[in-house]
Amino acid sequence: MKISKRGRYGIRLLLDLAENRHSNHVTLVSAATRQAISARYLEQVAIILRRAGFIRSIKGASGGYALAKPVEEIIVGDVLRVLEGDMLIAEPPPDGGGKFQRCVWHTVYEPLNRRIAEIIDSETLASLIGTVENGDYMYFI
Repeated sequence: MKISKRGRYGIRLLLDLAENRHSNHVTLVSAATRQAISARYLEQVAIILRRAGFIRSIKGASGGYALAKPVEEIIVGDVLRVLEGDMLIAEPPPDGGGKFQRCVWHTVYEPLNRRIAEIIDSETLASLIGTVENGDYMYFI
């Protein structure tokens, strides 16, 4: 499993919106510039996040995007699953599988899947935003 650009950029967009949540909205161009991401690609990610209810759009000439939920309610695992699909290292063997497949599944893959879920489901957007040092934000991921 590797988190794609869509997942990484989606988290970065949400962090940018969280960082600028004191504003009424953030334009995708300004977020893309701050994050050094293609604005066109970020638009595609924003559409997915909006449909999933993580962000809301503000229409008009001075429109943009804002978080649709408080930062404490946005769980990183939920965001990644919306953008990436399931976050499994491997799926269970079909029909129980053979003896060796079951052995590898139960001793390696299943614990890895559980641990990944524990980590990404325990982090919220609020927990990723760290403290400000010398004007720079520190993110703890």
